[in-house]
Amino acid sequence: MLDKMIEWFVNNMGVAESIAGPLSWLSLIVAMVIAAWLAHLITSRVVLVAVTAVIRKSRTSWDDALLEHKFFSRLSHLSPAIVIYYAAFMFPEIKGVLQRFSTAYMVVAGLLVINAFLNTAVHIYQSLDSTRDRPIKGYVQVAKIILAVFLGIYAVAMIMDRDPTGLLTGLGAMTAVLILVFKDSILGFVASLQLSMNDMVRIGDWIEMPKYGADGDVIDVSLHTVKVQNWDKTISTIPSYALISDSFKNWRGMSESGGRRIKRAINIDINSIRFADQPMLARFEKIKLLKGYLEKKRKELAEHNARHTDDPDDLINARHLTNVGTYRAYMVEYLKNHPKIHKGMTFLVRQLPPSEHGLPIEIYVFSNDQDWVNYEGIQSDIFDHLLAIAPQFGLRIFQRPSGADFQALAGRTISS
Repeated sequence: MLDKMIEWFVNNMGVAESIAGPLSWLSLIVAMVIAAWLAHLITSRVVLVAVTAVIRKSRTSWDDALLEHKFFSRLSHLSPAIVIYYAAFMFPEIKGVLQRFSTAYMVVAGLLVINAFLNTAVHIYQSLDSTRDRPIKGYVQVAKIILAVFLGIYAVAMIMDRDPTGLLTGLGAMTAVLILVFKDSILGFVASLQLSMNDMVRIGDWIEMPKYGADGDVIDVSLHTVKVQNWDKTISTIPSYALISDSFKNWRGMSESGGRRIKRAINIDINSIRFADQPMLARFEKIKLLKGYLEKKRKELAEHNARHTDDPDDLINARHLTNVGTYRAYMVEYLKNHPKIHKGMTFLVRQLPPSEHGLPIEIYVFSNDQDWVNYEGIQSDIFDHLLAIAPQFGLRIFQRPSGADFQALAGRTISS
């Protein structure tokens, strides 16, 4: 092929033989590269799009799983290597080198295809109800590592034009030395594989790892280290294998959920809790958010008292509204009507066990704004209001006595 190309340049184009040779080489190389590029373009932009359209319309789920795990897109990477392999005959002097490199590339691409297929198999297996208690992900990961080692050795052997068994034999004799010298690299490599396969950490994730002083966004994930930019703009460097061997908190789930948790309690002074009398009920009637609650409760209490007692004013045998219960109901209605509270996530206002700090009323809701600054503002505004309005229900917020309290007490004692 090369000789014919040179002859064509000399006879038809009038090019000198000294220039025709390199020009023919360059032309054939350009043609081969263009053919490989076109093959990849056709498989990735035409064939893959057509396959994707067919899969989207099908009713089966296994082909969707193959598409989700990029089985077909990774398969398309084989096409340029195949073109180069069969086009190598145009270069007799380097035919073997081109074919060895293209074969090694096909081995690596084939490994990615196998990994995608195994990921799909695990996905389909875990989607079955009967297999949830028998996970196989760990076994598949071991198989991936073994395949990567052997196919990697085979690819290196192809490039070096050596027998793979010879490399395996030499590698076995050097195993102890390699493990000692490359211990950190091996640990980092295994950790990187596990972090990637299990999708434990991504760049941009907010993670907390107090052992290493890390609390911020992941900015880099490398073989040996994971870099975290803390909120004070310092950088914490964590060994990759530490994320596997130690525990850490990843806030990605919160970011993807669309909400951010607000969990805080208001401690009520137990001495201020009492039944709601008529003046207090009249004051409650003026609160718009409580109208529906009061109507429902009055009807419920009237029916109950009619069945269980002759005296509806009896504090022992009859049921009555309390100021703390009404305050909790106000909290619920106030949060339900708050525009920054997520309505589709956990919504809870509850009493916790009384303690020496009073009666805690805990709010457990989610804001629909995840930005840290906005979230803190929303949380502060909510509790500003709830703390300020507590006296309207005849309640006192509990706090330990301070120096000013003791001074006021001492002043009253002296004056008396």
